[in-house]
Amino acid sequence: MADAEALRVALLSYRSKPTCGGQGVYLRHLSRELIALGHQVEVFSGPPYPELDDGVVLTKVTSLDLYRDEDPFRTPKLAEYRDWIDLLEVGTMWTAGFPEPLTFTLRAYRELKRRVGDFDVVQDNQTLGYGLLGIQKLFPVVGTIHHPISVDRRIELEAATGWKKLTMRRWYGFVRMQGLVAARLNPILTVSESSIADIHRDFNVPQANMRLIPLGVDTRFFHPRPHLPRRKGSIVAVASADSPMKGVATLLRAVAKLATERDVNLTVVSKPTPGGPTERLVAELSLADRVRFVHGISDDELGELIATSEIAVVPSLYEGFSLPAVEHMACATPLVASRTGALPEVVGDAAVQVPPGDAEELAAVLRRLHDSPDERERVGRAGYERVLARYTWNVVAKRTVETYREAIRTRAGK
Repeated sequence: MADAEALRVALLSYRSKPTCGGQGVYLRHLSRELIALGHQVEVFSGPPYPELDDGVVLTKVTSLDLYRDEDPFRTPKLAEYRDWIDLLEVGTMWTAGFPEPLTFTLRAYRELKRRVGDFDVVQDNQTLGYGLLGIQKLFPVVGTIHHPISVDRRIELEAATGWKKLTMRRWYGFVRMQGLVAARLNPILTVSESSIADIHRDFNVPQANMRLIPLGVDTRFFHPRPHLPRRKGSIVAVASADSPMKGVATLLRAVAKLATERDVNLTVVSKPTPGGPTERLVAELSLADRVRFVHGISDDELGELIATSEIAVVPSLYEGFSLPAVEHMACATPLVASRTGALPEVVGDAAVQVPPGDAEELAAVLRRLHDSPDERERVGRAGYERVLARYTWNVVAKRTVETYREAIRTRAGK
């Protein structure tokens, strides 16, 4: 059903990987539902670019793509340099920083200066670079912070030692910029009460400037599949394998304990770094025949993988929301989730909660669920019912449009 007074929306995202990381997933579903409501949507994205549905326009904001999967931290050829922003991008990388949030917004500002009059509102998807302050002078701007990256920085620094701690601190240097920019945006969308508290604490954003809109789930792909049997002893997790914040190491240790007494197997939807910490831990725990990693699968394949697993796990040390948790519940797969960040708020009483980072407790819960088909059925059904009641992209889009209109009225002084 079309919305009254159609809006022309520019969505900004500095990187939009379609299959993981959340930013590309958010862009695809929100833009699709905005189009369904009758609005015009153009996505401005740096690489990797998103997969978008019919009707959504993609404008590629080209960078030097220094972190491409097949050649990370590459040195560009001389012919690739076009301007001072390219030099800034390479110089920041060469000095151990992460340039993309800043350089993307500088390029987006340059592009949007040529497009004044083409859009009614601009939404930034957690880039929060200084260029956004220039864009704010041209258009009403709605910020989006799923959770402040300051939390990632804190957790990663706690896990780092020696020189790695120093380089990690430099890598996360962009977070100070994000905090300064966020404090000058109003309104800001975020996904949970937990994120509101964290953004207020770390970025000094007044809580009155934030609007809570939880994420949705695409039930075309994430739904129960009662005609397919669940794979006996199967556990699934969708989590960035090498990020300490995602808790995959805790999950692997729990599975190793459980595997000594039960016939279980784990599928992690992620691509670990060859020879990296996760692969080394799998070898150390002798789990090579119990654990597999999959990546690059379609939404439908992912939905089927989750729906045919006996147990799903979100073992994170922190989450600002957790779309995977909602996708697991949408498939009626019984969920075990860490009691941290926004996860208790997201899952409510529709999942079994465990302390973050506690492999012993996680192993005990997995053992109990493995041995109890009735509890698995009860928890899975509760999760499915919670999703139907709370998390759909249509509702997300409608509430986001309300925030767009608020930003437009505020800029007009109404």
